[in-house]
Amino acid sequence: MIHPYSQIPEIADGTCRTGLIRVPTEQDVPFSDRVRALVDTPEFRRLSRITQLALTSRIYPGATHTRFEHALGVFDNALSCLRQLGRDERFAATVTPHDAEVLMAAALLHDIGHWPFCHPIEDMALPDMPPHESWAEQFLQPDSELACVLQRDWNIDPQEVLDLLSKRSGDPASRLRRSILSGPVDIDKMDYLQRDSRHCGVPYGCNFDRSRLISSLIVNRTGDGLAITSKGRTAAEMMVFARYVMFSEVYWHHAVRSATAMFARAFFETRSHLNLPELFRMDEPQMIHTLCEAADAETRRLTDGIFGPRRKLYKRLVEYSVFSQPELYLSLRRRSCEDLVRCSDRLAELMDQRTDVPVRRLDVLIDAPPVHREVEFRIDVYDRGSESWMPLQQVSPIVQAMSTTQFDDCVKRVRIFVAEHLLPSLKALSDLDDLVRTAADETES
Repeated sequence: MIHPYSQIPEIADGTCRTGLIRVPTEQDVPFSDRVRALVDTPEFRRLSRITQLALTSRIYPGATHTRFEHALGVFDNALSCLRQLGRDERFAATVTPHDAEVLMAAALLHDIGHWPFCHPIEDMALPDMPPHESWAEQFLQPDSELACVLQRDWNIDPQEVLDLLSKRSGDPASRLRRSILSGPVDIDKMDYLQRDSRHCGVPYGCNFDRSRLISSLIVNRTGDGLAITSKGRTAAEMMVFARYVMFSEVYWHHAVRSATAMFARAFFETRSHLNLPELFRMDEPQMIHTLCEAADAETRRLTDGIFGPRRKLYKRLVEYSVFSQPELYLSLRRRSCEDLVRCSDRLAELMDQRTDVPVRRLDVLIDAPPVHREVEFRIDVYDRGSESWMPLQQVSPIVQAMSTTQFDDCVKRVRIFVAEHLLPSLKALSDLDDLVRTAADETES
């Protein structure tokens, strides 16, 4: 059969006859004239000045890769998926060549609405804070260069891209394409797990077979999302485990979370002095400068600790989980940002009364899992021999175990960080857990 997307140049010809762009590590991404036109817009170039992992580079020095690089990797994954799924008659009957091109553009632009330090700020769930997906509309206004390129070179209405990014329409073609962009097995995770792993210098996110996984993709039984054939089961299991370990060892590494807690509190303290719409249009160096300028003398201890010439991260005083002090863990997890600030401040007051060393308001920070939970890994496996569909967690003991014990509860801990000079005195407190319990009870809303 003739491939339904054979007329799309980036899919039909891997080199696009106009060249390739190489991104780490040794990945050649088709770079046609129309891809180049999108990438060269000011709105897209801004992503080259926003790091993918933000504060993680304070702990893993190599983690300075950008959302620009990641976007190209996601785009390349989209092409691979379309080459594979185009062989599925049900997919080809649902997703037209134009729909496929909209998916390609959305893959390239999926992070266009990201501002610097986007995820730490979003996790705070402050009132009137827009999700980054909806912020993409700010960069796709009709008079923007990005919108003009989409219309002129791609014959795509910017609203079609926004529809996929912001989950507006619910027709089968949109739901199916959206599952490729954001779902249990999506082109975003396939890229960031491996890319983050390589740049951090750790092996954890690389230990799944991306090619095998893509080659097993099919349309699910209901026709509105992805499934995998049984030959992709092991690759999917390894992807689940890779994601688990990357969260455990990188994204929620205790020192990464210390820097994140310091940033979050600094943003909380300065946000009323910031022009947020203007701030979210900035690149990373501009935002850092603006945040530091807005900080008062007390808050500057936090901003200097993460952005100043000498790194001074807060130290972990105590950690709670479902395995250690579960009562305190359950009491503090998924509280609102405002609750955690009140609890941190009250805990600092109680500690100040119990030690000879002064404990100031911003000397104590509580870091806890945010209100929202990570996406559960739910995807069906199709066995061609028996022509049966089964959820992956039912046919995989690994995924079943990780589904029984919630992902978030295993990898995300409650931690209390303190200024380094206070650590010896506060470690010596015999009733530390009682102080935390008192602060938690008094500030629970």
